[in-house]
Amino acid sequence: MEYMTVTEVSKSFGVSTRMLRYYEKLDLLKSGRKEGYAYRIYDEAAVKRLQQIIILRKLRIPLKSIGVILADEEQAQALTVLQEKIAELEEEVNALSTIRDILKLFMARLEESLAKKIHLDLLDDSELIALTSTLAPSRFQLKEEHSMSELNKAEEIIQKLSDREVRIIFIPSVTVAAIHTVNEAPEWTNLQQLRQFIKESKLAEIKPDFRVFGFNHDAPDCHGYETWVTIPKELDVPEPFVKKQFGGGLYGAHMIPFGAFEEWRWLYEWAEASEEYDIDWRAPEPMMGGMLEESLNYINRYDNEPEAIEGGLQLDLLIPIRKKEITHKKNE
Repeated sequence: MEYMTVTEVSKSFGVSTRMLRYYEKLDLLKSGRKEGYAYRIYDEAAVKRLQQIIILRKLRIPLKSIGVILADEEQAQALTVLQEKIAELEEEVNALSTIRDILKLFMARLEESLAKKIHLDLLDDSELIALTSTLAPSRFQLKEEHSMSELNKAEEIIQKLSDREVRIIFIPSVTVAAIHTVNEAPEWTNLQQLRQFIKESKLAEIKPDFRVFGFNHDAPDCHGYETWVTIPKELDVPEPFVKKQFGGGLYGAHMIPFGAFEEWRWLYEWAEASEEYDIDWRAPEPMMGGMLEESLNYINRYDNEPEAIEGGLQLDLLIPIRKKEITHKKNE
């Protein structure tokens, strides 16, 4: 039986190591250790299961529902999940079909009015009513078979971030208390320590606008994670925390529900394709190149146990950017 390391799986399937660990935490996936081998590994069964998870995610099935599908040997619950998803998608398709049909009618009316040199008032309510009343109920048909390449293409189109889905934010220079942990679940270890620090320092009282950031900070043979919490400059921090200065800067921000870490790829692709911004890789480069994850609503959840915090937690994925330089040609 062949085995793959976490890094090999991550590169082969385009899934972040953080996403893999989250799949394991949800019991969707299992890894193990080989005797005399330092790294966690995945066997053939685990790799096949990961492929199933990836396909279901491309079909826009939520992770909790994927857990139901994979665990349902009799497949009755799986059928219910798929029926509910199809009903949800049909609503979206019908809504988009209606919008498309109205736009086509607008376009036809405009072409006719331009040809006749007549001004058409597109915002007139009676015109809108006339157009929408002519629309037939939306209908769509599915092919019996779709290839994997078609599914991948559909995913690329649907899951492509537009400029309006990415906020441009500026983070000012701030003082942070930083904690770095290397183990099998460093994020959760950090949250335990952070919770204790916030309570003992009464941080929520002395700095009610505190912010929490994090990023991967791996060791050679194990995953690591570093967490920052903003603090007053004069505040002393106990070990294992270390006081640091974060320079801040300009970022592209995309909000996700906790667990949707595959959307890091969407944000990176948005930044790569942006006509207005360049990616501005920053130190510490070995640790995500300056990319950060900010816990947006952690401030009112920190008093919960780490396992309870993630439910409903919202994160901002932050990629460092800078305005593109505009080159002006001199008139000769």
